[in-house]
Amino acid sequence: MEASVAIQTLPGVQDDDELCRIVDEVIAYIAGTGYNYYVGPFETTIEGPYDELMDIVKECQHIAIRAGAPSVAAYVKVSYKPEGEVLSIEKKIGKYHA
Repeated sequence: MEASVAIQTLPGVQDDDELCRIVDEVIAYIAGTGYNYYVGPFETTIEGPYDELMDIVKECQHIAIRAGAPSVAAYVKVSYKPEGEVLSIEKKIGKYHA
């Protein structure tokens, strides 16, 4: 796995229930990609090939808009190592969730 990306998608809505509904749609999309992912309280982390993860990040914004958000902000963190392996989700936090 050459990349790990953490994405926080923030739909521009005022209602917490609406925010959660839209974010749930984004997370469902991420889950459907087939890549390993972890949902945290502020962001979702996904592991896989760099270019494919960047496409997923882009699509997350489109999903939020299609779900009804008038605007969307995203905060993205990327760990990328083209020649080797990045530190996995399991190695980072597995000991805390055993």
